[in-house]
Amino acid sequence: MRDPRTGPTREPVSRARSGTIGRRFPRTGTEPVTARSPLRLRLLLVAVFLPLFLAGTALFGTWAAWSDAGDSPGRGPLILLAVVCGVLALTALLDLTVVLRRLRRERGTPH
Repeated sequence: MRDPRTGPTREPVSRARSGTIGRRFPRTGTEPVTARSPLRLRLLLVAVFLPLFLAGTALFGTWAAWSDAGDSPGRGPLILLAVVCGVLALTALLDLTVVLRRLRRERGTPH
């Protein structure tokens, strides 16, 4: 179907189809056929923790930059905490893109 005003329309993709082409792996357990990931909850968790991890990265990075040789905690642990917070922020950002893509695909709206 093609709408001349908006271009090609896309039908929403159900969550029952797990992969781009179909199921990636055959069902092996007793999970429900219509099992769904809690996308709204994941979106809420990302909205809470992404800014928290970004703030932690900035805080620990700044603290490490201002710490002296005799300070406790030392520069090494602070840099480690900044890196851990940065990795967790990147993970949350990746999860945000996945959740938004799945929600968009569910609604049937183009990218």
